[in-house]
Amino acid sequence: MEHELSGSVALVTGGAMGIGRAIASGLALAGARVVVADKTDPAEAVAAIEGAGGEALGVIADVTSESDLAATVSAATGRFGGLDILVNNAGLFAGLRPGPFDQISADEWRTVMDVNVLGSFLAARAAVVSMRQRGGGRIINIASTTAFKGVPFLLHYTSSKGAILAMTKALARELGTEGILVNAVAPGFTVTEGVEHNADQVEKMRRNAPSGRILGREMVPDDIVGAVRFLSGPTAAFITGQTIVVDGGAYLH
Repeated sequence: MEHELSGSVALVTGGAMGIGRAIASGLALAGARVVVADKTDPAEAVAAIEGAGGEALGVIADVTSESDLAATVSAATGRFGGLDILVNNAGLFAGLRPGPFDQISADEWRTVMDVNVLGSFLAARAAVVSMRQRGGGRIINIASTTAFKGVPFLLHYTSSKGAILAMTKALARELGTEGILVNAVAPGFTVTEGVEHNADQVEKMRRNAPSGRILGREMVPDDIVGAVRFLSGPTAAFITGQTIVVDGGAYLH
């Protein structure tokens, strides 16, 4: 199964760094041609994929922009002929400051919902046009175990990921007859560049996370890749509407 995604084209949003970059590299390793979309310049991520022998295209795009996403799908079609896999990874987390819900401003709430929820909806809507033309596809949404646990003091983030779980189920039912499978991966607290850069905001979560896991260590972006790769590939062809929890055994789903 080393190259089980050969012939497929994947779009990874938020793919310039962190979890998204690890996913993009993992899908390329499995043989997919990968479009790396991000507000941050994805050139470094693309160069790393190409340096490892893969094919990749970088696109600077904001997932809250319909025109940016349309242009991204158009670029994927122009370069690689279409789109088979969408990984909705772009999201806000590490830069958020934990605190009581009544201290979250309406503007901050809207921003989190726009990126984490609206962005996934808009990306799916843009991508499904190409998937229909190719007779099917895969949408993998990156959720979070916060939605299962009801993590406090991050109500906007936790609520946004709960919406992703609901979106996954409803969209799976809507698109299943067209051969488009929709699933989610829910990671636990993951140490990324963003977390490293905002250590003061998430210090307590980082300190406590390993002790709550059966596999008592920090979680890193590469830990998520296997589940996404599986859901993108041929051995997951009869799975839709599901969520795979990847957190080292902290939440037994």
